[in-house]
Amino acid sequence: VQLQASGGGLVQAGGSLRLSCVAPERPFSTYTMGWFRQAPGQEREFVAVINDSGDGRYYGNFVKGRFTISRDNAKNTVYLQMNSLKPEDTAVYYCASSNTETTVPRDFGSWGRGTQVTVSS
Repeated sequence: VQLQASGGGLVQAGGSLRLSCVAPERPFSTYTMGWFRQAPGQEREFVAVINDSGDGRYYGNFVKGRFTISRDNAKNTVYLQMNSLKPEDTAVYYCASSNTETTVPRDFGSWGRGTQVTVSS
């Protein structure tokens, strides 16, 4: 599954961004989709995961209600709405797909190119 993430950019603290990830290959609706991030010098970190049907959503502890993951299976797209952004949210954000309902990065077999999110203070 080839994934294409977009929507990153530069935003001030407290602002919002909406990331999108398109998986043009089928069968998108059977995959669990996830967002992860990696800041310079740090390990890749789990941000949010949504299962194939969309009724199971999981978030990293640091999210604290600020982010929402969603998907549109008709458009083969997963979204990450990020509100109340903080400078510590600055990272490259990646989308990924998995055949199982999991939040562990190594269980995701396909990864897209990341999109840079930079939050200024």
